[in-house]
Formats: sequence, structure tokens, C-alpha cells
Amino acid sequence: MVFPCFGPSTTTDEVATVFCDEIRGKNVLVTGTSLNGLGYETARAIARYANLVIITGYNAERLRLSEAAIKREFPSTNIRSLNLDLSSLAAVRRAAAEVNAYPEPIHVLIHNAAATVGPFKLTPDALESQIATDFIGPFLFTKLIAPKIQATHTATYTPRVVALTSIFHEYAQGIDLADMEHPDAAKYEPFKAYNEAKSAHVLWMVELSRRAGGAIHGYSVSPGVALTNLQLKPESLEIFIASEIITPDLKPNTKNYHWKTIPESAATTLVAAFDPRLEDKPGAYLDDCNIAEIAGPNILDPDAYG
Repeated sequence: MVFPCFGPSTTTDEVATVFCDEIRGKNVLVTGTSLNGLGYETARAIARYANLVIITGYNAERLRLSEAAIKREFPSTNIRSLNLDLSSLAAVRRAAAEVNAYPEPIHVLIHNAAATVGPFKLTPDALESQIATDFIGPFLFTKLIAPKIQATHTATYTPRVVALTSIFHEYAQGIDLADMEHPDAAKYEPFKAYNEAKSAHVLWMVELSRRAGGAIHGYSVSPGVALTNLQLKPESLEIFIASEIITPDLKPNTKNYHWKTIPESAATTLVAAFDPRLEDKPGAYLDDCNIAEIAGPNILDPDAYG
């Protein structure tokens, strides 16, 4: 079958329609699914065709609202909510145990959740909140449910893990592992922490694919720049304005950045999760719905992590 070419203006519904046969019968878990966010849009587009969509979040009320909205649009969809607080390793273990008790296996795991880009904050495990929520928590969760994912592997199908990174990963100069282990408020820079966490996602998907030996494929995705709840949270708003990503009147800075709509921004995630053309390209990094060059020069340099 010949599939169409996608680009920066492709939307989630367009991708889902093209790959509807690939989505049918699949059980998909998406993290970070609050309304008006990329994770919600991802889950919504998949829900039309999937066998089961599991949406996660740490706020029960927001989860309820997201589930209700998807069911209003697709009344017959099979959707399940899972409480998952990625900032707490104990909470991650509880959620993973719940997933492992499900009767269904997991075909696709999509790591969309992200911490607020805000002031220095420690998690219950004494980790810096961004690296904990964006990378360490997702890493542990994936490791714990890996058998559930790998169970879907067959001679004709390889399960996938998709991790959202960012175009800003190119600004990371490696990852300071010592700082990760012993976070220091005096050295903390919000966007440095963000960039390092997103760099970790790129490296993680490459290494996951290598170590899985074909049993699971990992892909990292840059969604581009879209205005979501993440930028408008009170604790992060000042930082985004100071960085000139958002203007003082709370508008996107279109002079310095190309902004996408939320459906356009989430479309690349669906490509990574379901496009058959990626089957022989595990570990790939995607941008604008296509494989792209990894922008960060140090991402795959082992000496950049120390």
C-alpha cells in the first residue's frame, strides 16, 4: 500500500485515518492527557479506531474530564483511566502494578506527560522535578511494564514506545549525571533542566531499541511548538515570557518560532506510533511527521553524559 506524505501541517485525524487499520485492535497507553494538551489530542484521535485507550494523569478530576470528552465524541470507544504520578517512584510502581494486572497487553506506550518548566522543586524522592517527571519516572514505568508490551510482539508486529522530546533538545550540552543524583538549587536553570530531560528521551529511545533486540521499537518525537496548558501554568508563565516564547500579552511569539495547532503538533506522535514505514528504523527521531536528523550534536556521544 502506498501511504501519503505528511508534513508540518498534517493533523492527528489525518494520520489516524490513514493508519486506521494499524490502529484497529491495538491497546494504547498515553501519559499526560489533560484537556487542551497534546496527550489528550493523541488519545482522542486514536480512540476512534483502537481496541482500548488508557489515559493517565495524576489529577483524578482532570482524568475524568478527559475521559468524558472522548466518550462524548466517540460513545462506543473503550477507554480506561489510570492514576499515574510520574514524579513519585512509589506512585509509578503502583500504577505499573495496576497495568500489569490488566487482562490486555499493551501494543503502544506513548510518553507525553511533562513537568512544568518552573522554579526548582524536589520530588518525594529528592530528585529535581523535571528530570524526575519527564525521564526517570517514565523510564521506570516502561521498565516495569515491559513484559506487558513485549507480549504483543509477533512475527508480523513489533510493539512501540514513543517518547516526546523537543526541538530545544539541541541546546543541551549532554546531561550532568552528578547533578541528577544530587540536585542543587543554586545551579538550577529551568530550561537547562528541560533540555536535558528532552535529550534523555532521544538517547533513551535509541538505546531501548538497541537493547530490545527487535522485541520493542522506540521512537522519539519533536512535536514542534504549540500553545498548551503547560506554558500557561502560573508557575511557568513568567519563564516563558522572559524567554520570549510567549509575549507579555500571552500570545505565541510568531516572530521567532513557527507555531502549530495542537492537532498538528500531536500528529507526529501518531506517525511514530503507527506508521509501518518506520518498522525498519527503530530508534528514529521524528519531526514534522518525518524522520529527521537529531539536532543536538552531543545526544549520541557517550562522553556527554557524566
